Amino acid sequence: MLLPKRVKYRRQQRGRLKGAAHRGNKVTYGQFGLVALEPAWITSNQIEAARIAMTRYTKRGGQVWIKIFPDKPITEKPAETRMGSGKGSPEYWVAVVKPGRVMFEVAGVDEAVAREAMRLAANKLPIKCKFVTKEETDGEQ
Repeated sequence: MLLPKRVKYRRQQRGRLKGAAHRGNKVTYGQFGLVALEPAWITSNQIEAARIAMTRYTKRGGQVWIKIFPDKPITEKPAETRMGSGKGSPEYWVAVVKPGRVMFEVAGVDEAVAREAMRLAANKLPIKCKFVTKEETDGEQ
């Protein structure tokens, strides 16, 4: 499970999921990528489940890059707690993903294998995703 080693502040405000991704919207390392089509918080467990699904299908052939990192702490208060008495304690970590963000990349496998691996990974995620190639993302300016 991914999480930061240290953070400056233990608790963070929620923020908003407006707009499209300006960074990380191109396939840079691999040949194929999985692009988010909706804004969402992706938890570290979901990232790990998608990674396992991809590596299992490719039979550990090729290389997989995870281009999102869960660096936002999500706090929760205990059940049946009265209002007030401060903010809850951090329970899990999420990556803030906006539309257009390349979340995973694969190289070293043919397109059919990469497409199926990405489909299996997309099923583990709570958002709609799209399979792209390096050429497709380089052409968009």
